[in-house]
Amino acid sequence: MNNILEISSLHNERIKEIIKLKDRRTRDKLGKTFLEGYRLISRAFDAKFPIEECYFCPEQFLGSNENSLLNALSENGVKLIKVNPSILTKMAYRDRPEGLIAVSKIKKHYLHSVEAKKNGLYLVLESIEKPGNLGSIMRAADASGVDGILICDKRTDIYNPNVLTASTGAIFYVPFAECSSEEALEWLTKNKIQTLATTPHTDKSYDKINLTESIAIVVGTEQVGLTDFWMNNSTIKTLIPMNGKIDSLNVAIATSVILFEAARQRRLAHSHI
Repeated sequence: MNNILEISSLHNERIKEIIKLKDRRTRDKLGKTFLEGYRLISRAFDAKFPIEECYFCPEQFLGSNENSLLNALSENGVKLIKVNPSILTKMAYRDRPEGLIAVSKIKKHYLHSVEAKKNGLYLVLESIEKPGNLGSIMRAADASGVDGILICDKRTDIYNPNVLTASTGAIFYVPFAECSSEEALEWLTKNKIQTLATTPHTDKSYDKINLTESIAIVVGTEQVGLTDFWMNNSTIKTLIPMNGKIDSLNVAIATSVILFEAARQRRLAHSHI
């Protein structure tokens, strides 16, 4: 590691700027976000995300791989800044810092970045509000083999630290686009991808539907579900049967249930080829 800058004051302007990145308005203004912890930063680096700087505090490292990551970052032109525990703790979003915080440019994601694949599996997320849910859905999407996510009429910042953390880095691997519901429907229709709306107002169980062809699973807000736009324009409607006293699931859990049913069906279909 060469040319390491060391900062020892909380009043340093660079430190103040990083702390301000916790606020969405600052992230939007500067076009930057921050990544916290070894796992998230290493996955961002692996995915060639545009990391500019990495602040580190050896006293807070949790394992033995941090120095290797710092070396790799340095070799690829990332500026390294060493700070003391009090500074990194102040910079951190989490209660228990892991000794690493990186600053990265924000990438814009448009519909052309999502590829329409034969028998592709897609997700449409309408107005998801909670950052943790959005991140968890992206994590499940990566694990189940989703080919693309269309984030429509968004109500939360995709680069909110809670989204990044909950995704555990999946945000860097799953193709996604931010667009309006109208743009998403136009793209899906153009590419002959049927839409599956999740709603309690049907009797068609998710596991009785063919999920092996080109399909987009459409889920809505945590409180009210999908708007009339998607209910009126979806090809199929489905629900997850509930057998207990509780009548609904968290949106991230519900989405995961259907995604892994799609993954199961696709594995089975592939094994019969």
